[in-house]
Amino acid sequence: MSHTSIKEVFAAINRMQSDGVIDRYAIGGAVGATFYLEPVATLDVDVFIAFHPEPGHLILSPQPIFDYLTTLGATIEGEYLVIAGWPVQFLPPTNTLVEEAIAEARQTDVDGEPTWVFTAEHLAAIALQTGRAKDKARLLQFIEAGALDTDRLDAILKKHGLAKKWQKFERQFLKDEP
Repeated sequence: MSHTSIKEVFAAINRMQSDGVIDRYAIGGAVGATFYLEPVATLDVDVFIAFHPEPGHLILSPQPIFDYLTTLGATIEGEYLVIAGWPVQFLPPTNTLVEEAIAEARQTDVDGEPTWVFTAEHLAAIALQTGRAKDKARLLQFIEAGALDTDRLDAILKKHGLAKKWQKFERQFLKDEP
């Protein structure tokens, strides 16, 4: 990941947060994983934000985010906002696991620009929950890199009903015997 342009992405998101357009946010997905693992080729930056509906509206609108960032020079390409050459997707939490991941994100630093990133354990739990082949591969990377606090991961998996799915994953990928 190019630190100069990704730093610009985080700077724009932080500015948007300080200007009150968004509340809490955290970086997830493949870019979030690069804070714990070797960088991988990735297409986009997943920014999970705590959406709050506007007063009198039941539906959440990302329009204020798009409006704000396009005035700063971002362009719109499909569901992405392109900031400093990076396609960025703003995503609402889809369940309590992602809500918790946003709330418990840790602050880190990219060349002097602070940013919030999901913990390794939340990234792993979300990968397990999502369950695509690339998610299982990322989960194996976390395990092989020794990047997970297993007690913390176990607690998250139990809390969010993923213990059985974890046992199945362990049987499939981590046991030596069939």
